[in-house]
Amino acid sequence: MTALRKTTVALNSDAAPFAIRSERASDIAAREALLDACFGLNRASRTCQRLRDGRAPAEGLALSVARRGRLVGTLRLWHVSAGGKPALMLGPLAVDSSCRNLGIGTALMRHALSATAARGHGAVILLGDAAYYERFGFSALKTAKLSLPGPFERERLLGLELRDGALDAACGLIVPTGSAIQQRTAKPRPLASHAA
Repeated sequence: MTALRKTTVALNSDAAPFAIRSERASDIAAREALLDACFGLNRASRTCQRLRDGRAPAEGLALSVARRGRLVGTLRLWHVSAGGKPALMLGPLAVDSSCRNLGIGTALMRHALSATAARGHGAVILLGDAAYYERFGFSALKTAKLSLPGPFERERLLGLELRDGALDAACGLIVPTGSAIQQRTAKPRPLASHAA
């Protein structure tokens, strides 16, 4: 007969659940603060930002991660032409430093790639650390003849085909193709008439 042992399970409060959801308008300030904290205040001058400036993210592919009522992660994908081939550019991916090692980045990447494939997109490109992104299938195999509109480290330009052949013969500059952000303009005020 096997003796039963009572096992005490310690619940780690750091392992609190998190939720991945579509980005909301109310996330904007928190997202911007998170991106500043993760990438520095000069992030707007980075090469990939040129592909995002004035453009809306791909529909349904701007994601947020909430944990304990706070935004702790973000990821967006953007429409681009990769040397004439339609693709999405992933980035930025950011996770709050207090939540690293909880699997949020991995879960966010898997969710984003699954949603991207479900929407019928054929390829995703990013500029990032190959050691991190290769676990998701990214490599530099199909991006060697692509370039970005500014300085970048060649070995960090990575691609993932979600549909076989989507990046075959991709060559040239990666340029934005997504929808332009609608700028809100103030309504002109009527001129006051002055009686003489």
